[in-house]
Amino acid sequence: MLFQIKAYFNFLWNSKNQHGVHSPFVYSLVTKCFYDRKSKAEYGVLRNYRKTLLQNKNTIEVTDFGAGSRVFKSNTRQISKIAQTAGITSKRAELLYRIVNYFQPDTILEIGTSLGLATAALALGNPKANITTLEGCPETSGIAKTQFQKFKFNTIESVVTEFTEYFKNCQLNTEHCQLIYFDGNHSKEATLTYFEMLLPTITNDTVWIFDDIHWSEGMDEAWEIIKNHPKVTVTIDTFQWGLVFFRYEQEKEHFVVRI
Repeated sequence: MLFQIKAYFNFLWNSKNQHGVHSPFVYSLVTKCFYDRKSKAEYGVLRNYRKTLLQNKNTIEVTDFGAGSRVFKSNTRQISKIAQTAGITSKRAELLYRIVNYFQPDTILEIGTSLGLATAALALGNPKANITTLEGCPETSGIAKTQFQKFKFNTIESVVTEFTEYFKNCQLNTEHCQLIYFDGNHSKEATLTYFEMLLPTITNDTVWIFDDIHWSEGMDEAWEIIKNHPKVTVTIDTFQWGLVFFRYEQEKEHFVVRI
């Protein structure tokens, strides 16, 4: 917690709004997407999706996995409690919707489904996009699948898997994941492993979003390594999220933007 507080004050000290952004690409993203305050009909769908989970008092056996499909921990939790504490916040879900709606990727990969709160935002952002969402726990994935059916999100493929094994076996390429949302394992080692394994899928228009980049000292270090990677040209730090771009026509620049 102390690390996060220090990291947040450092973020505030270095962050800017649109007036401190001199890249046309980033300026457009910030003004037309990040700072779009207009109400959207899709926000109501996101609220209803969340509400149904918050009202669900059933319990499930939640299993988290480490590397190589090794069970890390297992415990019984109430679905409503998971939605309260483990899912994306309402504000962030709306921002994720806007980002997808802005870039309109045809294919999306989500690493870490949980109950599908973020997946719903991805699906609403571009209803025509083919979405693959990965989850290690079969119970939470099952709840998410039920929710997707209830809300008629018909373009989502839910896969229960250990993430690195999936990346090894599926031979992903540039057609499979024009946008990737990394929210599956908030550790330095796992984040960098996923980063390296998925680099072969990048194109000039690829968008990557890393969750909780300042969650811990390890995640902070992983973010610095990602920023400095030679294939990365533009990054945007919004404190909770780090957005990564591989646009060859742009000089390497790093932005810290208040949302």
